[in-house]
Amino acid sequence: MRLKIVALALVCTLPACTWVHMAPGASAVTVVQGVPAGCEKRGEVEVSVKDSVAFYDRNALRVQDELETLARNEAPGLGADTVQALGPPADGSQRYAAWKCK
Repeated sequence: MRLKIVALALVCTLPACTWVHMAPGASAVTVVQGVPAGCEKRGEVEVSVKDSVAFYDRNALRVQDELETLARNEAPGLGADTVQALGPPADGSQRYAAWKCK
């Protein structure tokens, strides 16, 4: 019985978990919706996170936020200061274009 209570408590706290943290330099990276004007494309990145844990599907907005954070974390390594989603998230993955705008 005690194991069931612990398991239930764990499942209830999973939605509050944030597994992705902003890397140094990533906070200066801008996220844009459309293709930015006057910018140089520096490449593309594909990022992914767990969108479900066992039988539990994670909150879609939280997954999308973590994917965006991962893309921002990758941008400085490409010499980029702006990222743009190339499509919607699918199965915990998403592609982003990285741009040098400033």
